[in-house]
Amino acid sequence: MTIPLPQRADLGRLGELLVADWLRHRGGELVAQRWHCRWGELDLVVRQPDSLLAFVEVKTRRQGNWDADGLMAITPQKQRKLWRAAQLFLIQQPQWQEWPCRFDVALVTCQTNPQIGLHHRPLPQSLYSLVLQDYLEDAFSLG
Repeated sequence: MTIPLPQRADLGRLGELLVADWLRHRGGELVAQRWHCRWGELDLVVRQPDSLLAFVEVKTRRQGNWDADGLMAITPQKQRKLWRAAQLFLIQQPQWQEWPCRFDVALVTCQTNPQIGLHHRPLPQSLYSLVLQDYLEDAFSLG
């Protein structure tokens, strides 16, 4: 029996919610989520307790992924796109222009719950769990 996992878009959104909650519990304030522009999307923009603005790229992967839980997807090209998007965000949100900024990366893994048996009919959300594998502060810088 194959345990159904969330669709890719849903999985990404759930990973972002997990990281946003984790950052809030650490004193962060969510400024923007899934902010779009012509260069792409900023997953999370978070005001950190140390008066710093973090642009957080969240990579959510299923178990057994091939790209180091999403880390290999943060290519130099992706970094440039995120940097351009962050610049435009700061232009459109002038209240943050003077704040020091950094780029963080959160790596989330979707794991199936092994206690689920063939004779159980659990709710879909109990079929899997999301785990924040790593949070890389100041993962890269450009400019």
